[in-house]
Amino acid sequence: MDEKRSDDLPSPEATDVAQVTSTYIKPQARKLHDSAVSFEEYHYYALRTREEERDLQAPKTNWRELLTRMKPVNELASDADGVVDEEKHSSTGKVNLADRHVRSEVSDQEWTDASRAFRTASWGACFYLITTDILGPYGVGFAMGTLGWGPGIALYTVFGAFAGYGGYLLWHCYLGLDSHEYPVKHYGDLFFRLNGTTARYIVNVLQALALLLVLGQITIQQGQALSQVSKFRLCYAVCPVLFIIVGFVLGQIRTLKTYGWVANLAVWLNLLVIFISMGAFAHSPPNYAISVLGSAGGVVDPVSITPDENGVYPAIIHYAGMPPSGSFIAAINGLLSGVFAYGGAQLFVEFMAEMRRPRDFLKAMWGAQFFIWSVYLIYGCYTYYWQGQYSYSVSYQGVSSYGLQTAGNMIGIISGLIAAGLYSNIGIKVLYNNVFMDLFNAPPLNTKAGKILWVIIVPIWWIIGYIIAAGIPDYFGFVSVVSAATVMQLTYSFPPMLALAYDMRLNVMKDTAGGFDPITGEVTRKYSGVSYWIKGFLSGGVKQVALNVFNVLYALGAWSVTGLGMYAAVMGMIEAFKNPQLNSFGCRSPLDLSG
Repeated sequence: MDEKRSDDLPSPEATDVAQVTSTYIKPQARKLHDSAVSFEEYHYYALRTREEERDLQAPKTNWRELLTRMKPVNELASDADGVVDEEKHSSTGKVNLADRHVRSEVSDQEWTDASRAFRTASWGACFYLITTDILGPYGVGFAMGTLGWGPGIALYTVFGAFAGYGGYLLWHCYLGLDSHEYPVKHYGDLFFRLNGTTARYIVNVLQALALLLVLGQITIQQGQALSQVSKFRLCYAVCPVLFIIVGFVLGQIRTLKTYGWVANLAVWLNLLVIFISMGAFAHSPPNYAISVLGSAGGVVDPVSITPDENGVYPAIIHYAGMPPSGSFIAAINGLLSGVFAYGGAQLFVEFMAEMRRPRDFLKAMWGAQFFIWSVYLIYGCYTYYWQGQYSYSVSYQGVSSYGLQTAGNMIGIISGLIAAGLYSNIGIKVLYNNVFMDLFNAPPLNTKAGKILWVIIVPIWWIIGYIIAAGIPDYFGFVSVVSAATVMQLTYSFPPMLALAYDMRLNVMKDTAGGFDPITGEVTRKYSGVSYWIKGFLSGGVKQVALNVFNVLYALGAWSVTGLGMYAAVMGMIEAFKNPQLNSFGCRSPLDLSG
């Protein structure tokens, strides 16, 4: 069959009328990530899928189902792992749908049912997934110490609001591009359908790198916690290895519906650590001994944490504004710690992809963002009040009482393991769906062969993340680099760019009565080239044009902060490497100052 079709992106030449035509090709007969599919076709099927979802009952977390692994009778022919019921859909449950020739033999109904079978998560499960974050709350006090009361509270509030806005923009684009026929599974899929193949490759690489580095960061953090618990008697190189071995087991959870139940536990564990450390801060002095390793004062003004000749440490101090002795580099690095707290947007598309009713995602997202903002900021201000310039980059490790410090570390290790497992889950799926399935025709994850490959990939992924992070001795600098290089783009820079491209395409289609004919496969456009984009930017009315202008300014501002962040992160790393530091491959812990 001849599959030649004009590319989704308009040609450079502008014409008055443009016809994009082809012989109709069924979605299952196309290759994965086919650039010949037009925006109009994606949008047509998306609207049809959204209409179907209106009548679906929202899934609920059922503890009886969790314990007995029984399927609710009203659930679509799939089990809790999203595997197609082979009795009802035997042809799709056993075959490799990544193989294009096999897919061409699958009926339309079987193709859409295979997509539906993966969509099982509720908005409640997504709420817990979004709030499953390990670094966010524990670094806020440190960030406040580098910024001061006023700038710290203001910036956390502003970044929280814009993170929520970015999540809304991703949801807006997702609803108009995802369908059972052409499911959107990853962040890069949105860029592919709006900006082409190259954009997809760039975003997929960036997202996979971000998830891998965050996994490594959590591994190092919890390795330090375990060494602190052992009072440095356990060889430090063993500590993160023990963490990742347990991670191999947790990483075998494949679907986000199942992981939502585990993430529920992580939220309450994080709150427990917060309450324990808050009590410790109010009734015991700061952990002066490790303040030189990663406290706000150590970054802003080392003199403020240096003891006198009698071994007495300076009193706790606070700043209403920017610390007068602080540096611009320190302030930006503190800001990047705040950016990291709202970095969950890089996972939002994956969360929506496994929801039965993605329209409900906004409830989970706005609820989680408000929870994160309120809890993080209250905890950060409380930490800064009691610890001042001694506020440590991982707050509960700055507790001086060994008993309470150990309680925080052990609970933090469990919640950190859950967070690391979540990042691993999404990161491996990005790699699997965009490399293994796309390039090597690997079988879907709900097949027996796919499950075997998952078991093999999980430990390899964790080991690579650990090795990358372990080779960098400056933990705080590592977090700053990850935040500036990856999280800033995925949370703040990319969403307005996506929304702008989506709205421009959608508005020009509506204003010119263009669209997709599902019978003939014909796509009608009245503009192409530069005129297409100009028409799209200026269409939709005054409010839409104003929103387009705002998104342009927002994206430019986010890229500016990215540039400043990268500069500050690199300069901070250069400064850190001037002093000999320990890495994670030796027996001595970076937190051990006795040697």
